[in-house]
Amino acid sequence: MGPPSTIPGRSHDTPKHSVSQLWSELDLPISALESLNLTGSGLGLPSSFKIAHLAQTSISLSALTAALFHSLRNSISVPQVTVPLQHAAVEFKSERLYVLDGKPTPSPWGPIGGLHKTSDGYVRIHDSFPNHAKGALALVGCDVDADRKSLAAAVKDWTALDLEREAFANKIVISALRSYSQWDVLPVARALPNFPIKIRQIRPGQPKLSNRLGPGRTRALEGVRVIELSRVIAAPLAGKTLAAHGADVLWVTSPNLPDLPTMDRDFARGKRTIHLDLNEAPHRETLRELTKGADIFIQGFRPTSIAARGFGPLTVSELAENGIIYANMSAYGNEGPWGDKRGFDSLVQTCSGMNVSEAEHFGEGEAARPTPCQALDHAAGYFLAAGINAALYKRATIGGSWEVSVSLAGTMKYLRSLGQFPGREGFAVEDITHPDQIPEYLETNESGFGLLKAVRHSAQIEGAMPFWDIMPKPLGSDRAEWL
Repeated sequence: MGPPSTIPGRSHDTPKHSVSQLWSELDLPISALESLNLTGSGLGLPSSFKIAHLAQTSISLSALTAALFHSLRNSISVPQVTVPLQHAAVEFKSERLYVLDGKPTPSPWGPIGGLHKTSDGYVRIHDSFPNHAKGALALVGCDVDADRKSLAAAVKDWTALDLEREAFANKIVISALRSYSQWDVLPVARALPNFPIKIRQIRPGQPKLSNRLGPGRTRALEGVRVIELSRVIAAPLAGKTLAAHGADVLWVTSPNLPDLPTMDRDFARGKRTIHLDLNEAPHRETLRELTKGADIFIQGFRPTSIAARGFGPLTVSELAENGIIYANMSAYGNEGPWGDKRGFDSLVQTCSGMNVSEAEHFGEGEAARPTPCQALDHAAGYFLAAGINAALYKRATIGGSWEVSVSLAGTMKYLRSLGQFPGREGFAVEDITHPDQIPEYLETNESGFGLLKAVRHSAQIEGAMPFWDIMPKPLGSDRAEWL
């Protein structure tokens, strides 16, 4: 099977040091780090994992890369970027901390999902999408309307690994609960890179900035055009982050997939929204026409799925008129042995050993304990936005088209490398579960669904402050065209 995966040792790093290391790996001008101002200290959220550290690091990286691009096109010094630690940690729970039309955020979880005992261990079942819930029930022989108790009884007849294997084969999202040692010997764990952002040039070209991206813009990414094909959290968060800096983001969703109200109401901020069915030739042609004028193409589906519809990275780079940034968000990495597998934050936490380690640190005898937020989703989204911004800078200074890839599992490996607080030390802070606890971090705007009170962006850029100027509306509300 080979040696187990090794985790880099970064347990003594500060967030400032973490940003510096990541910045260096992205091969960006070191002098820009002088503009970074990280404030605050503390645990942020109750966990053995250094979630606040990860939040401040990933959000800072996304904002500083945006500020770098802003400085390049305006021929100015990189403006100061400030990110407070506690605000960053709160923003990692943004989809759980908004109030819409006077009502707090409903739970994103369905009635049958979560941890279930098998004959030899546990699995976690994902049921936020109706098709995933129905698929899990069918796989174990339950009726489509079976309740949690019936599902639990059926799951007990399976071994954890057998159920995970069959779920993968049937495109259903179920993960076996593993410890670190059980995860680290797997080929997928050994294939994960030590750096969470992969960036490479995929087509050469001349360095240039189009007139649309020239000087005189007051927001860091104003004029940048983004196509975003995504659902759930990580990839939509990357688009939402670019939108906060002024990018024109067209969120492309399928009319055949269900709305996810609990998440979409937060991650739609800043975006225009269109429906395209990529199984239909006219809709694929519409997307091709949009791609010709785009700067960024984000996709959060399995790479084989989107490439089969004619939108792989090389094909997209051929369509773009001025070079393009092709950004991938995956669960386990595009090129590893699980590159074609579906996965979500909670399931990566389960299969990689995070939930077992969190429970061991908490010390109450639980089989598994999830983190207090979708830390992998959020960090991966900001890392993807940072990689995109870095690639925009490289397109302007080196030229060509670039591919950026981030995975939830790669982000998990990076979080592990930061180390964990000993024992229960990391839990010595109250969790943030209601917006009434954080009034200083909220902003209020009118949306297509009523008054929306939600967490504002934690990053500040001097002279180019991030904000969202478009509020959520029903998916598919806009025209398929660039502003």
